[in-house]
Amino acid sequence: MKYSLALVFAALFWAGNYVVGAVAVQSVSPLDLNWWRWTLASVPLLVLAQLIEKPDWRAVLRHWPRLLLLAALGLTGYTLLLYGALQFTTPQSASLVNAANPAVMVVLAALLLHERMGWRGILGLLVSLVGVLLVITDGALASVLSLRFNLGDLLMLGAIVVWSLYTIFGRGLKVPPITATAVQAVMVAVLMAPAAVAGGVSWPAEAPIAWALVYIVVFPSIGSYLLWNIGAHGMPAGRAGLYLNLITVFTVVIAVALGAVLTVPQLLGGLIVFAGVALSSLRPARTDAPAPRDAPIEVSPPMPGAKKP
Repeated sequence: MKYSLALVFAALFWAGNYVVGAVAVQSVSPLDLNWWRWTLASVPLLVLAQLIEKPDWRAVLRHWPRLLLLAALGLTGYTLLLYGALQFTTPQSASLVNAANPAVMVVLAALLLHERMGWRGILGLLVSLVGVLLVITDGALASVLSLRFNLGDLLMLGAIVVWSLYTIFGRGLKVPPITATAVQAVMVAVLMAPAAVAGGVSWPAEAPIAWALVYIVVFPSIGSYLLWNIGAHGMPAGRAGLYLNLITVFTVVIAVALGAVLTVPQLLGGLIVFAGVALSSLRPARTDAPAPRDAPIEVSPPMPGAKKP
């Protein structure tokens, strides 16, 4: 039970990143928000890594080129695109598009790693694409021909491509997951500092925005990583991966509870995306779980149930 609760709360905190992030980006630029997030989260993550994983830091730093690439993709590229998307689209729409990430990952793995997609993978991708088109066009599929899309949803599509690359390039990294995330957070904080300072970064003056930033640092940036690793240690990877679907579910529920309106095309498109992902995931003798949004790097040899980017 405790492992299940850990995974449920990890998904809940990640879902909150969509809703709270949408509030924060109305007053803080995506660049400043991302810099504050990882700068403030880096020290607690380093402490947690030392207490929980006790890594050999010299051995970890030998992987710095790959960790730097992953930091550029996952903690910078994906996060900037996510927060940029939330400036133009709703949290529920962004999370529904994000749900197609496993299908995109299947395609990129086939292209880059020559993994066999199979007919289920191809069909699942096509089904997911239909669902995503329903979401980003709000049911007006004819607008595809006129190339009229919501900019936020297009940025979200870019985000899931970047996250898929992050996941693929993170495979087999011989660094414990919390440690890898902590090192990447430090890299992002240091390398983005000049741009943040040049842009006049400052702590938000408005109390609601400041509290939103605190939430982003404490819960999706620190809490979810810790809870995911606790929960994923206690059950098979395939079963743990099922809990990742709760991210979209929680995001939609929270947004609607706060007064957002979920349109019929969004609801239908989201269900179709889930169906496509489920179809592409039906692989015999596979127990790998899809990578969670904003989760740590998979290690090799893999930790029990800890399949993540």
